[in-house]
Amino acid sequence: MARILICDDEPNIVVSLEFLMRRQGHEVRVAGDGDAALAAVADFDPDLVLLDLMLPGRDGYEVCQALRADRNRTKILMLTAKGREAEITKGLAVGADDYVTKPFGTQDLVARVQRLLGAGP
Repeated sequence: MARILICDDEPNIVVSLEFLMRRQGHEVRVAGDGDAALAAVADFDPDLVLLDLMLPGRDGYEVCQALRADRNRTKILMLTAKGREAEITKGLAVGADDYVTKPFGTQDLVARVQRLLGAGP
């Protein structure tokens, strides 16, 4: 079981991700904005962060940059509707370990989470 932090402000996405990650046996916490995400990382010490880009306050890029600037090596999977090549490149450049665009397939997302946690192919 891993600790997973979901950082997203869309209630329907959060409910879906919570269900999906808990069904996989993970402990889950949720943060609805960038500042709450940074506080939750410090408090919860997640193994993986599912990070939306379009968060209130600090966006996902800023959250990722702040974590990496603090030498935090928590795995980060950006999960966002922004799917242009420049956005994907920027997400990976600021320190994300993977990048998935919405809408996403649940099997693909589970496989990517498992891979990042070292439990997948």
